[in-house]
Amino acid sequence: MSSRLPRRNQRGVIFPSPVVMLSIIAVAMAGIAFVATRSPAPTEREVTTVSDKPAPSMAPSQPTKPVKHKPIKPAVQRGKVYVEVYNNSGITGLAGRVATRATDAGWQVVGSDNWYGSIPTSTVYYPQRLKAAAKVLALDLGIRRVMPAVEGPMRLDRLTVVLTADAA
Repeated sequence: MSSRLPRRNQRGVIFPSPVVMLSIIAVAMAGIAFVATRSPAPTEREVTTVSDKPAPSMAPSQPTKPVKHKPIKPAVQRGKVYVEVYNNSGITGLAGRVATRATDAGWQVVGSDNWYGSIPTSTVYYPQRLKAAAKVLALDLGIRRVMPAVEGPMRLDRLTVVLTADAA
């Protein structure tokens, strides 16, 4: 006496596991964040200089007093400034490419790696004594944002470049 139940043949919907669902949501949120935080394409600016001095005339000039000039600050010596380059984007090899550009411009690049954190746009971070060098490095690399270094994650004896997708 064996009582077997008849086999059921039901078809239904199988829902994906919670891990798959969370992964899909994370990818969608990352896409939305990328689109929302993108900066517009860089625009060209025209720079003109205006002189406050009147144009020289052909009339004989009066003797003038010698002009005392302010001492000129020495130019930034790129080869004496340490630079670290970090990639904070999903673009493979971005830090390496920008590090090569910095080296080609004369900077002493001592490392490149990935940055873990959230940076809104590509930035050159500087300790106070290297502020002028940071501005020059930013110009060399086409980076608009220059900020004081954050003690802790950044070393205070060098410039730190953190790149986002806008540097590509």
